[in-house]
Amino acid sequence: MPKPPKHTDTFDGLLQIVKDLRGPDGCPWDKEQTHKSLARYAIEEAHELADAIDRNDQDHMVEELGDVLFQVALHSELGRQSGTFDISQVLNTVNTKMIRRHPHVFSDKTLATSEEVVTNWNKIKEEEKKGISHHKQTRFDIPDSLPSTIKAQKIGEKTRKTGFDWSSSNEVLQKIEEEFEELKVALKSGDLKEIQHEIGDLLFSTIQLARHKNLDGDQCLRTTNLRFETRYFKMLELADEESRPFETLTLEEKECFWKAAKKLVP
Repeated sequence: MPKPPKHTDTFDGLLQIVKDLRGPDGCPWDKEQTHKSLARYAIEEAHELADAIDRNDQDHMVEELGDVLFQVALHSELGRQSGTFDISQVLNTVNTKMIRRHPHVFSDKTLATSEEVVTNWNKIKEEEKKGISHHKQTRFDIPDSLPSTIKAQKIGEKTRKTGFDWSSSNEVLQKIEEEFEELKVALKSGDLKEIQHEIGDLLFSTIQLARHKNLDGDQCLRTTNLRFETRYFKMLELADEESRPFETLTLEEKECFWKAAKKLVP
């Protein structure tokens, strides 16, 4: 039976744990996993980390960062066992890439602002992809597993590079107003397919407005979701304090509690 590592606060300790989990006397579940079966957990752990960050929950940030790191170690161990790659290659790849993409830190190139850094970063990425014919592509190189809001923002970032973009946030706002009018027409028609289409257009355009204001559209929605949840449960708490079952209240009474909750949760 494998013995736990003496030091649980080291990267080597994590690697040894993963090797033991995948070893002959390891965990039946871990031993059955593949890169494909584990992909969903990598996505889930990243989302749980983002949630901890949104909630400014430091303890959970530590836990979720550990879970993300565990996924990296586990996939690397699968690669080592199959003879395709190992953690050293993973580390070498990311370290080399970070050095290459930060010449203003690791060489004599000077970049004074964040905007210059981003521009140079994208330029380096494009140089790395030379030889790939973008005209033969039929899709952007964006993973389908990304949340749709993040993917919409990335699509806008990519089309901007070729000059296919609105020139200002005001123009995007006009597009949003146009899409909203088209949605109202679709709602009157009752055509569900057309309604779905127009809602998608409205959401896509709204994400582009966030991008034009240098905001992360997905972050905007996550913040709103969190604020709504907090206000909603505060509203239930206020009703409960008055011994008034929320489900039995009229819409007007519920609205009063909602307004009270909004004052308490800005």
